[in-house]
Amino acid sequence: MTLTLQSAATLLNEHHLLREIITPDQWTMNPATVEGSGKEFTAITYSTQHIVNGAIMCCKGRFKPEYLKHADELGMAAYVAEHDYSGYTQAPGLIVNNASQALSLLAQAFYDYPQDELTLIGITGTKGKTTTAYLTHAILDAVSGGRAALFSSVDNCLDGEHYHESDLTTPESLDAIRMMREAVSYGMQYLVMEVSSQAYKVNRVYGLNFDAAAFLNISPDHISPIEHPTFEDYLYCKRRIVANADALVLGVPGDFAPLIEQDAALAQIPVTTFSLTDPAADVTATPANAQHTAFAMRAGGQPLGDLSLAINGDFNYANAAAAIALAHAVGVDVSDPRVLDSMRDVRISGRMEETHDSQSNTLAIVDYAHNYASVNALLDYVEQRYGNEHPHITLVTGSAGNKAIDRRKEIIEAAQHRVQTIILTQEDSDTEPFEDICAQMYDYVTDPHVERIIELDRPTAVQMAVDAARARDGFDVLLFIGKGDEQWIKVLNKHVPYEGDEQIIRRLFA
Repeated sequence: MTLTLQSAATLLNEHHLLREIITPDQWTMNPATVEGSGKEFTAITYSTQHIVNGAIMCCKGRFKPEYLKHADELGMAAYVAEHDYSGYTQAPGLIVNNASQALSLLAQAFYDYPQDELTLIGITGTKGKTTTAYLTHAILDAVSGGRAALFSSVDNCLDGEHYHESDLTTPESLDAIRMMREAVSYGMQYLVMEVSSQAYKVNRVYGLNFDAAAFLNISPDHISPIEHPTFEDYLYCKRRIVANADALVLGVPGDFAPLIEQDAALAQIPVTTFSLTDPAADVTATPANAQHTAFAMRAGGQPLGDLSLAINGDFNYANAAAAIALAHAVGVDVSDPRVLDSMRDVRISGRMEETHDSQSNTLAIVDYAHNYASVNALLDYVEQRYGNEHPHITLVTGSAGNKAIDRRKEIIEAAQHRVQTIILTQEDSDTEPFEDICAQMYDYVTDPHVERIIELDRPTAVQMAVDAARARDGFDVLLFIGKGDEQWIKVLNKHVPYEGDEQIIRRLFA
């Protein structure tokens, strides 16, 4: 499909987004009266830095009209905006009610609706999205002969082979749709993608329909002035995936599972449940041994076999059950031995990575845990696996700046009665001073038995935890959370190089 001013106006009008078309000569609802309305746009962009001759520019977010200063010189053919910018450009403007929604719709049209050529799977929830995405991708990749693409908060894979670090959990709509078209060009049949609450809040997935969607779990997160003002808003944004899917996979039990089942009933879509604890769920995972290193997987009441994952933690077997349910929802025969086999060796950089010290009785675990639910799950794993050895547990953590303010207290609440030492250090502070974040978290520690330390330099904090463990007798568990395998720290809107928690640990433990 080609995108022109005429077809763009028609599409936006169909979705009740178009207010009017403004040119230097007229205000109109009839695009045919605009000169060149049938000429095909050469490109679509939301950044003035990427304007080329014949491009349509979407002015969204915190857009300033001065950005259009050189747009005419660059050959901008038209713009889409919520405001009239005819004082800054001679190009016709499609004035809309919501620019981010318009961008998603126009991007889909420009790239000729690649979602129609893919089996699209979306995964949302407070925790477990990335692991479930990787496990689902592994299953679909195995049964399709390597024809599954992936969008995750860690990596994107468009050709079934090469993985590239991602910037966002869910890419901006234009970027996501462009990558979908690229995946189709590589012969991909499936696309598995994480869908964040922000993806619905800011319309990154507006107009997309998922062949199957998973709602894993929900707990408070991302509550801040620049994200979700309330938990209700956060939950509502997560729930929107249900109305945009043909089938739902749902984790049970859950505090809001009945509400989400009501969403599915209103959308008239089937629900497949998965669980670690509810034997009545459609897909279940139950421990196959006392060590919880293997789980018996069942689907539809039928045994699939025992599964041992390369990533530890009971919660990851719940993610595996979700992956099986998603595969089943899109027509995969989950009794195929390739289904379980494909998941056994899945590893995710920076997720539950365990390293033993060669010089002492110390275990380090690097993980992305960053909120109450994930920190609590991590400590449950440590207690279950190593509790009999009565380890001294040290938590090295910080929290993000400018957003998810609630996490700072939640991390401490999840940890302070279950660890012996908390070392507070820098994380992705962005424009907020990380010393202020650490000081705030320091004050949340109320347990007098917990040693609390602030060491702002993260490499020094890692070294401090290792040195203290080596100086103690007995068994130590060091938990380095929040950064995973990332080798940068976000400061003042820039990625500042950082060696990485896992890299430092490997160097110190070698």
